[in-house]
Amino acid sequence: DDPGQRDNLAGSTFGYSPVMLEHLLDEGLVWALRGGRAEMSWEDVQKARMTEELGLAQPVSYTEGERRAIATHEAGHATVAHFAAPGRQLDVLSIIKRREALGLLSHSGSEERFTQTRSECQALLQIAMGGMVAEEIFFGEPGTGPSGDLAGATRLAAQMVGAYGMAGSLISLDASRAPGDLVSKVLSDEPSRQAVETFLSSAHSTAREVLLAQRHVVEALRDALLERDELIGDQITGVIAGAIRRQAAPSPRSAPVIDVRVPAPGHEPSVPA
Repeated sequence: DDPGQRDNLAGSTFGYSPVMLEHLLDEGLVWALRGGRAEMSWEDVQKARMTEELGLAQPVSYTEGERRAIATHEAGHATVAHFAAPGRQLDVLSIIKRREALGLLSHSGSEERFTQTRSECQALLQIAMGGMVAEEIFFGEPGTGPSGDLAGATRLAAQMVGAYGMAGSLISLDASRAPGDLVSKVLSDEPSRQAVETFLSSAHSTAREVLLAQRHVVEALRDALLERDELIGDQITGVIAGAIRRQAAPSPRSAPVIDVRVPAPGHEPSVPA
């Protein structure tokens, strides 16, 4: 009955039909019963939403290196989302495999929206780049994990260029009746392709600036994921807040060493005149 959680649920289930919402809550009750509880919690609802949208968890045996890489990747997404898109709420951060996703950051708007501004679209691109950039910073190179992020970011950037008029040109390639989807039309037009590249490169640079400045937050989220596998809602922001507090706390300085030894008789130190 918490109003804030109701608002969060409304934002994260934007587009759900009444039947889908009913099924979501039914699934949440199933999660509660599995845990031996008589009441459904917010965590149960979030697990149910992940099941509905991404499928059941598929436990797999990652190598230790893979677990660390996936946790670092997802921590990078979450850190950029927190600092570059403060209007987004962080719902679930996980390194549990679901369908093709080895891990995930689920984030949503804090209210139901039908439109997005250019700066909001750019923030989404920056979040998408966060995983790849985290791998570059912590491991020196990216792996194959960012492939889905790059595909999604390319689609969004192509829409910004070819449909939304956010790249300087007011020509809509979406208005063309030529065969092919919008992304193909944008990428086959050299000026539009360069505009997409500019959007993506800018997002990559911004994500890098954020993660270099907030490296301690990435490390804290990574370690929490390695310990717990999944963080939900306030658990994510709690880890971030803790990392920020520890970073801001002054480091203890060593107390000056004072020699309090008493000299032996006949060996009193000389006192200068």
